[in-house]
Amino acid sequence: MNRSDLNRNAYMLRGSLSRKGYMSWYHAFRGTQPQTLETRTFFVEYRILNPSLGGTQPILGQHPYFKKRGMKPSYVLIKAGSFPTGEEDAGIQLNAYYPISSLQSAKTPFILQVEDCFYSENRISGFIDISEEEARHRSFMTDEGYMEWDLEVHKAVAFHTGALSGPFSTAVGALTSFFHGEGIRTFYRGTISLNGVPYEVTPENSYGYADKHWGRSFNRPLMNFASCHLVSKVTGREYKHSALSIDGCCPKLFFLPLRRRILIQLTHMGEDFEFHFANPVNPARSRWTLKKTNKRYIWHIKAQNRDTVIKISLSCIRDRLMELSYETPSGELPSSPLLGTGSGTGTVQIYRRTGDGLKLIDTLSVSDALCQCQPEATI
Repeated sequence: MNRSDLNRNAYMLRGSLSRKGYMSWYHAFRGTQPQTLETRTFFVEYRILNPSLGGTQPILGQHPYFKKRGMKPSYVLIKAGSFPTGEEDAGIQLNAYYPISSLQSAKTPFILQVEDCFYSENRISGFIDISEEEARHRSFMTDEGYMEWDLEVHKAVAFHTGALSGPFSTAVGALTSFFHGEGIRTFYRGTISLNGVPYEVTPENSYGYADKHWGRSFNRPLMNFASCHLVSKVTGREYKHSALSIDGCCPKLFFLPLRRRILIQLTHMGEDFEFHFANPVNPARSRWTLKKTNKRYIWHIKAQNRDTVIKISLSCIRDRLMELSYETPSGELPSSPLLGTGSGTGTVQIYRRTGDGLKLIDTLSVSDALCQCQPEATI
């Protein structure tokens, strides 16, 4: 449902999650180079792993010293970069690791500060500078480069998953990983500098997104899609306050994984369409298939509840997917590559159930879609 919940977006790695758990605040947005008018999709992520195991130095799970001693990772990770724009541009991801002792936070209003990197609900800023020598260390899992950002943030549309990601579900581990989309439609304003090249970010063209994930591990396989660049094929209008968000989850019953599910919210011209299998009032069913070609991955998704049916087709160009580097709270690498892009495209058809059958409400063209997925993994 489209409901803001700043408490759910706050810090919550306590108890067992502080010893085996993670939190991630993720932001993505588009910027424009003022001289060339080139556009790029950037991302900035603030991530915390196993805070109670840390201290005055970051513990890297892939570092031979820590791995030999069986130590789990513990650090604050600031990850920033840009997705590929084509065959000549493979994108860039910069990972900077900080000790848990460097983390400063406040509850009301919620603020995180890690040295020069800052996070709040209405502003993010910071910089990462990775040298060639640092990038050569495989345990850092990073490229070489420099990125600086300073952005105002206005979160306009939220994706609230109800009790499924509430305190009780988190405490009993009802999901592998939990999700809250405080800003599936977010307006950003500010500046970016990537390796000395400046970019401007404006609210009307940022097509921004912000969410949070937390839990004991990552969903396997991971599957997240989102876009707020939606244009009606019926009216020809671009909807400035509409958004689509799809998040995969692995529900459990008595700690046993069940069949993989997806959560979907589509906000269309002020009306919210929610497809949530755990919604007690209007439960939803969904199914999806993945088609692989030489050039693309193509997902076909159909979801329905008591009132509405939506059919979604999303496509990602293989050459514009970059492999994202992460490790789990246990110090493991993903079993299959985790890929990401900011250039997904597709369509959404919305049908309303009537006494005479299904009535097509609108067909939306989807552009600049964010995608994080493991298409080579078994679903």
